[in-house]
Amino acid sequence: MRVHLVTMPWHPLDLPSLQLGLLNRIVRQARPDDRVSEFHGSLRWAEFLLERSGGRLRPGDCVEVGGDGIFHGLGDWVFSGVLYDDPDWGLARLRDYAADRDVFVDTAVAMRPYAAGFIAACATEVLAAEPDVVGFTTTFMQNVPSLALARELTRRKPGLAVVFGGGNCEGPMGHALHRNHPFVDHVVRGEAEYAFPALLRHLDEGTAPVDVPGLCWWDGHISRANTETRRTVAPADIPSPDYDQWQAALDASPVQEYVHPKLVVEGARGCWWGEKHHCTFCGLNGSAMAFRAKPGERLWAEIDRLVRRHRLLDVVTVDNIIDIAYFRDFLPRVVESGWDLRLHYEVKSNLTRGQLRLLGASGTVHIQPGIESLGSRVLDLMDKGVSGARNVRTLRECENHALTCSWNLLYGFPGETADDYTPVIDQFPALVHLQPPSGAHRIQLERFSPHFTDSSLGFGKRRPAEMYQHVYDLPEDELTDLVYLFDTEEAGIAGTVERRLKEAVAAWRAGHADSRLLFEESGEELLVVDRRHGHPPATHRFTGWQAAALRLLEDGRSAPALHRLLAQAGHEVPTEALDAWIRHAFCLGLLFRDGLTYVSLPTWGEPVRLPEGAGAAG
Repeated sequence: MRVHLVTMPWHPLDLPSLQLGLLNRIVRQARPDDRVSEFHGSLRWAEFLLERSGGRLRPGDCVEVGGDGIFHGLGDWVFSGVLYDDPDWGLARLRDYAADRDVFVDTAVAMRPYAAGFIAACATEVLAAEPDVVGFTTTFMQNVPSLALARELTRRKPGLAVVFGGGNCEGPMGHALHRNHPFVDHVVRGEAEYAFPALLRHLDEGTAPVDVPGLCWWDGHISRANTETRRTVAPADIPSPDYDQWQAALDASPVQEYVHPKLVVEGARGCWWGEKHHCTFCGLNGSAMAFRAKPGERLWAEIDRLVRRHRLLDVVTVDNIIDIAYFRDFLPRVVESGWDLRLHYEVKSNLTRGQLRLLGASGTVHIQPGIESLGSRVLDLMDKGVSGARNVRTLRECENHALTCSWNLLYGFPGETADDYTPVIDQFPALVHLQPPSGAHRIQLERFSPHFTDSSLGFGKRRPAEMYQHVYDLPEDELTDLVYLFDTEEAGIAGTVERRLKEAVAAWRAGHADSRLLFEESGEELLVVDRRHGHPPATHRFTGWQAAALRLLEDGRSAPALHRLLAQAGHEVPTEALDAWIRHAFCLGLLFRDGLTYVSLPTWGEPVRLPEGAGAAG
């Protein structure tokens, strides 16, 4: 059997498809006589636009639409005119939507005239491989381009078996996708390691796949959806990805000069925190929250193999959260290897100073710690299990260990008030030397999140997000099952406080690049050199118990706890004197206050910073 695996726009241009890399291995291990080929549609799309537009539409434009457009459906909309045989389909609705929200859509609109020609070219290339089965992986904005190509393939080659799978096919979404698109023969819902080979066996034998858990299939004109399984794939059964065909496609591509390619690896699935405390806004992991991780020794062996084979040192992990065991059995191996790797990791924001130091020593250059807020009460509403003070410590330690930290500041949680934000916003100018959030964003209702599954948390009314009106030509009841994002009544802060929050974040971002707040040691003196944007240049000098206090507050403490620790270290300080010093240091912006807890803000060592956007494609 000839199996052709497809990933369509808008997969990131600088990354291989982990899904295709895994599926390639899965099929070859389970069915060694099958021939497996791949089609990297996102790469092809960037090439197609570059050539057909005479260089006007460049790979960086694909990054813009594929990234910034995700919460407005722009990538799907580019291809919806092909799916519905109407070049102007949804254009007026998109224009109205964009005007209401001040969304820039000109790049997506400029791309759309090329979509039909691209789908035709894709179909020709895919069918040239003479496939028996074409398997699409679809996540986020890959649905419509994948459906457009699937429709064209079955029009040209009736009887071709078309299979969909991926994040967009979880739970009811997969069944809705199947029953509304008769040219999609099968939809694999959930993990594919066991289900996809089982489906291929049925296709080979011409039997009905009634025993494949979660699978959607056609029984005549009836869309059947097999019961989903609670069984998760064991780490031992998760293969190491094969990226050889991606590498060949990239090497031959004129787009190569526009991107900085990275490898993608998977150490774990699920979320160990979410198993106990599912963050209320998070819809990730769908039906597979159970945390499973490969042993650190095996993960290192996979990375070692991939790096040697592809000669790439940038490695992105897709784990939703790092396995704590990796601080014992994986990261030390990376350190000992002596390799100049650049790792990218998602972590929990309560890592210790030692753990962050180990990440930095291992070559980890970028982390996404899920900070989300600097206010403890809002973090409690999220069920994050961390305080605002701890999050500020994490931001400071990222500076100390040369870790780039990506995070979003989220708001709009039921029960939050202006009092939860005002004290934090007032302190943003003191934090300007620490890495700012990408922006302040009102949360959106995500399928599978506790906010979605439990209306008692505050979002009782919901409907498919308005952006889907310019993406799909389907009735609302079908969209309710198909889509991932929903509109609901706004909760939490609004008006003046919301505006202040956004303005304060924008000011933080604008002032960050030229801001420093540094510890320096000079004999017995502890100096704090203040060169923060918006603050007068100053050098503060501390000795004795005051220097000790600043050091002790690096870990975050209340005033009484600080007093006890100073006394244990031999510093007999009157309570009134300590309280006055804390007030003075706080007024200078050297401390962050979270309730009763104070955290020192100066960092150690001059940070190295690149201009924002450096290294972006095109």
